[in-house]
Amino acid sequence: MKRREGLAKLTGREPYVDDLPFDGGLWGATVRSPLPRGRIREIRFGAGVDWSEMIVVDHRDVPGRNVIKLIVDDQPVLAAGEVRHVHEAVLLLAHPSRALLRRAVRAVEVVVDPLPPVLDYRRPPAREQIQHGDDNVFKRLAIDKGDVDAAFAAAAHVVEGIYQTGAQEHVYLEPQGMLAWLEGEGEREVVVVRGSMQCPYYVHEALCYALGRPAERVRVIQAPTGGGFGGKEEFPSGVAIHAALLALKARRPVKLVYERGEDMAATTKRHPSWVRHRTAFDAGGNLLAQDVEVVLDAGAYVTLSPVVLSRGVIHAAGPYRCPNVRIRGRAVLANFVPAGAFRGFGAPQTLFACERHMDRCARVLGLEPAELRRRNLLRDGDATATGQRIDDGTDREALLDRALKLAGWEAKRTAHRSWNAEQPFRRRGLGLATFFHGAGFTGAGEVYLASRAHVAGLADGRVEVRTAATEMGQGTITIFTQIAAARLGLEPEQVVIAEPDTARVPNSGPTVASRTAMIVGRLVEKACDDLRRRLGVGDAAPGAAVVEAIRAWHRQHPGEEPVGEGRYEPPPGIHWDEEHYRGDAYGTYGWAAYVAEVEVDLRTYVVTVIDFVAVQEVGKVLNETLARGQIQGGVVQAIGWALLEELKVEGGAMRNNQLTNYVIPTSEDVPPIRVAFVENPYPHGAQGAKGIGELPMDGPAPAIANAVADALGVDPCAIPLTPERLMALVEGEDEAPVAGAA
Repeated sequence: MKRREGLAKLTGREPYVDDLPFDGGLWGATVRSPLPRGRIREIRFGAGVDWSEMIVVDHRDVPGRNVIKLIVDDQPVLAAGEVRHVHEAVLLLAHPSRALLRRAVRAVEVVVDPLPPVLDYRRPPAREQIQHGDDNVFKRLAIDKGDVDAAFAAAAHVVEGIYQTGAQEHVYLEPQGMLAWLEGEGEREVVVVRGSMQCPYYVHEALCYALGRPAERVRVIQAPTGGGFGGKEEFPSGVAIHAALLALKARRPVKLVYERGEDMAATTKRHPSWVRHRTAFDAGGNLLAQDVEVVLDAGAYVTLSPVVLSRGVIHAAGPYRCPNVRIRGRAVLANFVPAGAFRGFGAPQTLFACERHMDRCARVLGLEPAELRRRNLLRDGDATATGQRIDDGTDREALLDRALKLAGWEAKRTAHRSWNAEQPFRRRGLGLATFFHGAGFTGAGEVYLASRAHVAGLADGRVEVRTAATEMGQGTITIFTQIAAARLGLEPEQVVIAEPDTARVPNSGPTVASRTAMIVGRLVEKACDDLRRRLGVGDAAPGAAVVEAIRAWHRQHPGEEPVGEGRYEPPPGIHWDEEHYRGDAYGTYGWAAYVAEVEVDLRTYVVTVIDFVAVQEVGKVLNETLARGQIQGGVVQAIGWALLEELKVEGGAMRNNQLTNYVIPTSEDVPPIRVAFVENPYPHGAQGAKGIGELPMDGPAPAIANAVADALGVDPCAIPLTPERLMALVEGEDEAPVAGAA
């Protein structure tokens, strides 16, 4: 099945937020803090601007609470007395002329008396740097299994290592943007916001909170969205509130769209990480104990750091059986833009450390990297670090073997030895990573969401799928069309996917955490079944009978639609102890084995990935073209994180916030990415599907770093593995520091 919205995007007809008309409206803009931390002493409005023509909004114009509602109420809509990071929003401006508005933004001076900032999350803060609690730690988590200390005392081998990953910019195609306007008057006035987002109901809740309005007086509509990757999960709430505040004060529509440099400088990033592993083995290379410490740079405010840390620590022990595990994790404050959701959120950081560490362990034990993994991979009946018993029937060793075979592992390793001996300036190597990713929200998260989906019969006999799940390039519209058409026996043209609009669709949860096809798609199936029941059409009846029953309903009940509903129900036997972090962390996991082949130029220290094999088990592949694209896109994004995307920070601000000097992969950097799927249908996912979108972000970075280690005999423990960092390694120096909030 072809993409439903593909032609509109290909021809440029798809109306993104910056294309939307707003006759008689104003452009909005944000004035930001110049320092990473301090007290606002004064705001000066410079000469050369007629300020009487400007709409000006500050924290005093927030009618509700001056807070962007999320997990913790700590991030202000607009800074009042203090600022915690460079580019923090302080003031909003609006004007009919975009050019005059830009001039006005430059004419405003925010005078800040500096306070001591935290510019390196890895160092304990001094007393004068404390801004949260008594130690700047936003969240702590612990996982305990067995007797770790006793296992280390009896171990034949103990291997230790420290691993670091840097920040990463989302680089979605379309910058952040919102259009806000007012409908109705008086007590019936509704604030309407339409824009680029992943989670309409997140935005809706945040607007109600900040504007002090009941739910029925706020409406949120997702416009076609040009990419998200998590960057449009929680951040758009603030943009939406800003646009709404300007519209309320101006009593006119306001469009607030970031320019690329502003977007890169001011929006959330992937959490930088510091991970320490201490691992015990018996004489046969079997895991006895894992002692892991995880530290994440959360930036200036909490945002989603607790859930990022949660997924990070749950995945930190890797897809291996180990009777004794101790994991300690914390997310800490630094005076940099808040870190937030990003594809994989936490798992890529800790799985990089785990898989890089496994290769180092193999070297100490005198084993091949593949053999060490084969001996320790989880088998059915084994338990994860949280004590979750794995019994899904997936053959993880066979998955590994298939990846090795597709990559030509043994033949290439032999060929590389000869090739490397003959080449004066080039070296080649192979690297492996085996990993897993929990699908859906952690623990009781899905139960808490209580997601719903509707499928309505329209008067002409078609059906409309109504969910809050958003399309942002990953294929939601196409997949939901497929699911509904298959369930009801209809042609794709007989299925309409409703625009995510909080006035029309139920809350089916956010479009995050690899849950859309698996969780929400299953709700769509249930809603289709419920629609059949309401229409009195049996499961075996053909689609033509469904169409006729819908038309008959409308003739018999004028003005009333038949609507089927699907409500989330947890899979049976799932138990999670949130307090002790024990039990079934996820309903299911996706499993994968990746192999990277690299070539290193010893004159420039540039690493080129020349071949890549990705084998994964994702339940059931619903649309092979879309699924393959998800894997290949994730691999490319991870290649950038592993090798190229060095976010440079100076004085608490990103200083390479342009696409000329923040380097992302181009077609020249992308190798052949050979994708293979193993299917093992999950009974609680739509048509047997598991999550897929985040899995490919987890494995490429360690596979690439392991390949570089194989090629050069060095020990890379930090990414991005830039030429400068690799040169330091080859020449025997310490690795260059990884930028967090330095």
